Amino acid sequence: MIANHIPLVALASVAFLTIASPSARGQQPAAARTYNTVKQKLAQGQKVVGATVSIPGPEIYCAVANAGFDFTWIEMQHSPLTYQDVARMLMACKGAPAIPFIRVPDATEGDIQKATDVGALGIIVPMVDTVEKARAAVKFAKYPPIGRRSQGGGQYGALWGDRYRQTANENIMIVAMIENPAGVEIADQIAAVPGIDVLFVASTDLGSFSGRRQGDPQYEALVARAQQAAQKAGRTVGGPLAWTDREGYSFFQGPGEAALLRCGSRVSLGVKPTGCPSVGVAAIEGTEER
Repeated sequence: MIANHIPLVALASVAFLTIASPSARGQQPAAARTYNTVKQKLAQGQKVVGATVSIPGPEIYCAVANAGFDFTWIEMQHSPLTYQDVARMLMACKGAPAIPFIRVPDATEGDIQKATDVGALGIIVPMVDTVEKARAAVKFAKYPPIGRRSQGGGQYGALWGDRYRQTANENIMIVAMIENPAGVEIADQIAAVPGIDVLFVASTDLGSFSGRRQGDPQYEALVARAQQAAQKAGRTVGGPLAWTDREGYSFFQGPGEAALLRCGSRVSLGVKPTGCPSVGVAAIEGTEER
């Protein structure tokens, strides 16, 4: 008697799967969950600010990541931070509201692979002045079929969940820094690369490479050209926090831990704060008060 009922059970199972399957009903599978709150806020038209982190201390990192910033700009181009340092910092502050972005030394497979493996959801690429470099950043940050990131190991799953492999491509953002006139010259081509999310106009290096200062008509023409290229391609425009009053900008690099500590200390002591972030002309990197 049991054997005679097997076909009925099989038919019932097939019918259930047919009804339950999204593809069988002509629907697409659910889209990957977006947990990168920076990406969410930008999509809603909001501005986002990231604090710059250069000190390898989990306690300091957690203080910054929980201070109200939208993201952390973890500085690995101009600091002695190691990937082991950053891995400890991110794990110590798992669940902090600030999303970790890492400025890698260059758009190499090794640097980007390590940055994503430790849990960065944003890859900031310096000195993008070739289309090939922009494409490489996307290629090494994204899993197939978009890119060629190796799955390997890492602590990304502990930070972002066991469906990380299925959701990473939707959540990892690529920020291309335009730092010299050569980058400005092809900014439209860089912005057109699929997978580039933000074109960041680097105020200090643009001045250094062009020999012009902020406010100079030639300098401002370079800035305007990069901004227009980003906006034409539908990309977010980024810059220093001092440029919050510039129309069209919504992604900002904020001050580092030393400036935040100095400013906060002076406010606490009732002293007129100096060295605090200001609007207008961006500070020149490397000339900060010590």
